[in-house]
Amino acid sequence: MPVIAIVGAGPGLGLEIARVFGKEGFAVALISRTQSKLDELAATLGSEGIEARGFAGDVTDPDSIVGALTAATDAFGAIDVLEFSPLDPGMGFVDALDVDRASLAPQLEFHLYGGITAVRQVLPEMIKAGKGTVIVTTGGGSITPVTMIGNINIAHAGLRNWALNLHNAAKPHGVHVAHLAISAWINGGHPDADAAVIAREYWKLYEDPERAEHHHIALAEPPAPHA
Repeated sequence: MPVIAIVGAGPGLGLEIARVFGKEGFAVALISRTQSKLDELAATLGSEGIEARGFAGDVTDPDSIVGALTAATDAFGAIDVLEFSPLDPGMGFVDALDVDRASLAPQLEFHLYGGITAVRQVLPEMIKAGKGTVIVTTGGGSITPVTMIGNINIAHAGLRNWALNLHNAAKPHGVHVAHLAISAWINGGHPDADAAVIAREYWKLYEDPERAEHHHIALAEPPAPHA
């Protein structure tokens, strides 16, 4: 059975990604900081016939995230797909005019360094096997900057740049690395911003190893149809 590890798994997008891949026959390793919440998600997926387990790991602690991915591999076998999309709204954001070292450093640690740690934990084995997929998620500001979240944009842009570089570097080894940017308030009311809709885009990326990137935009209500 193939295995997907979702780093940053939660009750919104992470759960829907798990459902998409789980219904396609994947076992699901759920990774985030709180074991009790992961156990709840795993139980929900289990009730739907999807094999899933939670493994607590903190992306700001390299040993913790390596430990979680190692435990997932011990439980399920080699990871075939790694999806990285942690979120911590409590970290705060600042306008581009106000970015300084203090406001940027936590974002780099969380998004960029956390992503590098997680990907580097699985990438060597994927290259050795000659197969595997890594999908890195950021906000749309990594492509189209948003002034009010200047510090997050910097971290996400760096992660996007690295993912696109990895796409080219890993491709000759049979490994597919892709980036998915989301310009949407997830589950905010727009039909294309529904987490279940966005989750399908991950499967489409997985199925198309030539694609390096997808930008999902769902910010404005679609125009009313003409009578």
